[in-house]
Amino acid sequence: MTRIQDLVTPGLLLDLDVLDANLARMAARARALGVALRPHIKTHKCVEIAQRQKALGADGLTVSTLYEAKVFADHGFTDITWAFPVVINRIAEAAALADRITLRLVVDSAEAVNELERTGHHFHVFLKVDCGYHRAGMDPHSTPALDVVRRLAASRTLAFDGILTHSGHSYHGKSPAEICGVAEQERSVMVEFAEHLRKEDIKVRAVSVGSTPAMSQVVNLHGVTEARPGNYAFYDYTQVILGSCALQDVALTLQASVVSAQPGTNHAVIDAGALSLSKDLGSELAPRHTMGEIYENYAAHTLRDDVRVVSVSQEHGVIAGPLPVGTRVRIVPNHSCLTAAQFDEYVVVRGDDVVDRWKIWRERD
Repeated sequence: MTRIQDLVTPGLLLDLDVLDANLARMAARARALGVALRPHIKTHKCVEIAQRQKALGADGLTVSTLYEAKVFADHGFTDITWAFPVVINRIAEAAALADRITLRLVVDSAEAVNELERTGHHFHVFLKVDCGYHRAGMDPHSTPALDVVRRLAASRTLAFDGILTHSGHSYHGKSPAEICGVAEQERSVMVEFAEHLRKEDIKVRAVSVGSTPAMSQVVNLHGVTEARPGNYAFYDYTQVILGSCALQDVALTLQASVVSAQPGTNHAVIDAGALSLSKDLGSELAPRHTMGEIYENYAAHTLRDDVRVVSVSQEHGVIAGPLPVGTRVRIVPNHSCLTAAQFDEYVVVRGDDVVDRWKIWRERD
C-alpha cells in the first residue's frame, strides 16, 4: 500500500475519516434545525463526496458554475441550484441542461428576468436577496425587489421557487456570538421578506440561506426551509480561527517539500505557491500573518510555532524559519475551497495510508 511519505509533492491529502465525520455532523445539524441540506459543492467539486452527502440525506446540490451543474447532472444528480446571478450569455446552455434535470437559477435584476422570459423556456428561478453582505442580491425592502418577485410570480414561463441569500459577512465575525448574530440577521431578513410576499398572495416555496460559519453557530432557523453550506466538508484554518471547527476537524491538507534553504538566511522555499495554496490571506482575526500553518504532529493536531508559510508566488512558497532541503511539510490551508481548485485530484488517506484517489472537476467551459 502506498504511504503518504511515498507521494510526490505538492499534493492534496484528504483525510477520509475526518471528511465523513464532518459530513455526518452537518447533516445531523440540519435535521436538528429543521431545514433541508443542499450542500454547496464548489468547495470540493468531487462526485464521490457529493454521493456521500446525498447518502446522508442532502436534498439536491448547490453549484457556482454551469460546468459544475453539467458534471453533476452527468453523474446522476437531478436537482441542482446554480447559486450565482444568471449569466445572460449562457442562458441557452442553462435551457439545455434544464431539459434534463431540475435546474434552479438565481436572479437579482429585472434585466435577467427579461432575458429568461424572452427565451420562452420554463425555468425554476430564485430571487437573490442581500441579507447584509452587500456583494450581490436585491434589497428586500426595495420596490425593485418586490417588482421582480411580482413578475416572477406572474410569469407564464418562469416558476418562482423562492428567495435565496448568502451570509458571507459571517466570515468577518469577531466571535462566535457575533457570527450567531449574523446568522440571526440572515434568518430574520429572509423570513420577514417571505412573510411580506405571502401577504401579497405570492407563494414562497423555499427560503434558502447559507454559509458554513453561520450554520456552525446559528441556534434558530425557524421559517427557513434549506441551508447551503459548503466549506464544512473540509474546513480550513480560517474556519478554525472563526470557531466553526477545531483543528482536528480540518480534512484537507497540503503536502509540500522544501526545495531551497540557503546558508545565512532565515527562510526556506517549498514547492507549493499560489497555484497550490492560493493567495487567500485568511482571517483578519488570525494571531499572526500566515499563508499556511504547518503541522508539528498531524495525528496530535498540533501546529509548529517556529515556522509557517509567509508568502507565495506562482510556484514558490516561502517559509519563515530554516528547514533542510528535502523536508516534507503538511500544511493547513487558509481557504480549502481555493486550494482544492488548484489540483486535479484528492489523495484520499487514512492515517499514513493512501486508500483512493478522487477526481476534482475543476475545469471551466
